[in-house]
Amino acid sequence: MSTDADNPPIDLSGRKILFLVSEDWYFLSHRLPIARAARDAGAEVVVATRVRERGADIEAEGFRLVPIELARSGRNPLHDLRTLLSLIALYRRERPDVVHHVALKPALYGSIAAWWTALPVMVNAFAGMGFVFISNGLFARLLRPVIAGLFRFLLNRPASRVIVQNPDDRALFTDRIGVAPQRITIIRGSGVDIETFRPQANEPPDPPLAICVSRMLWDKGIGELVEAARLLKTRGVAIRIRLVGPGDDNPAAIPQATLDAWADEGVVEVAGPSRDIAGAYAAAHIAVLPSYREGLPKSLLEAAAAGLPMVATDVPGCREVCRDGETGLLVPLRSIEPLADALEKLAADPALRTRLGNAARHAAETEFAEAIVIAQTLALYQAQAGR
Repeated sequence: MSTDADNPPIDLSGRKILFLVSEDWYFLSHRLPIARAARDAGAEVVVATRVRERGADIEAEGFRLVPIELARSGRNPLHDLRTLLSLIALYRRERPDVVHHVALKPALYGSIAAWWTALPVMVNAFAGMGFVFISNGLFARLLRPVIAGLFRFLLNRPASRVIVQNPDDRALFTDRIGVAPQRITIIRGSGVDIETFRPQANEPPDPPLAICVSRMLWDKGIGELVEAARLLKTRGVAIRIRLVGPGDDNPAAIPQATLDAWADEGVVEVAGPSRDIAGAYAAAHIAVLPSYREGLPKSLLEAAAAGLPMVATDVPGCREVCRDGETGLLVPLRSIEPLADALEKLAADPALRTRLGNAARHAAETEFAEAIVIAQTLALYQAQAGR
């Protein structure tokens, strides 16, 4: 058994850690606990992000906020050049001991800026591989080899460390991009707050509710889920399907007019974004995410902590949390009938929901809890910053 002497507390005193994240809300939803822990370990925390509505929430945590315009769609070269130049100026001015880039575009532009300014440590965290590596569209296929080549150079620098969330993404970086394996660390997700997300003492009243918490993107499988909902309706299955999550400026974003049409049709409930995801899961019986590829989806981690059985696609990231027959049911990618079948099976079997949900909660407690992810991330900071 380990002791406190075996695992001394992390000391980041005198260090400056800068987070580069595309959106203020994403920092709060996915990196706030790690930033808090770094602050509590003595580090000065700076957050560079696009500020829309949550800047005051970031500053209230005692972090220094630097607004920066980082367009995630990435189709305006002049705008992107200005962004890159502003990052170079920011890094030259701040000189952080560790810069932590979150997601593909911040990792790409941030790594170029870190290389140009010779920062001592950059940590690049990839929560999935993004539109460029998922889409088969012409734009993505043209851009993919360019980005892969840039990453091959940038991520193999001595100052670089890469965080991925599952073994499939590690294999992608080593085999397809050419990043040295010793530069890659698997940290399984951004963690889940197992106190905020807890199983309910009793299931909500019927009819069963399946909830999909996600950005409204085609590559999250939202279109297939709506088609499965239509199929379940024709079968007369007693089940409701609710979409919870914001729109996006991603190229794969579902138009608001389409979401409105689905809501008017009555095939699914379109709830929009929510700041109370724990409450949303508390009202549900099943969690569903038919995504095309993930890093380690926070929505499924939160569903697992809430003790919900899951339906998800058998793809990287999803299958790390939704384990077929153990914590949920896996279905083939881009499927409609198998997705409908899995939802129908769980809707009809409360005992199966209970068994899978209990196992999901156990996995959240023992494998995916925030404390585990925080300890691994801070240890990486400390090791790379030479403390």
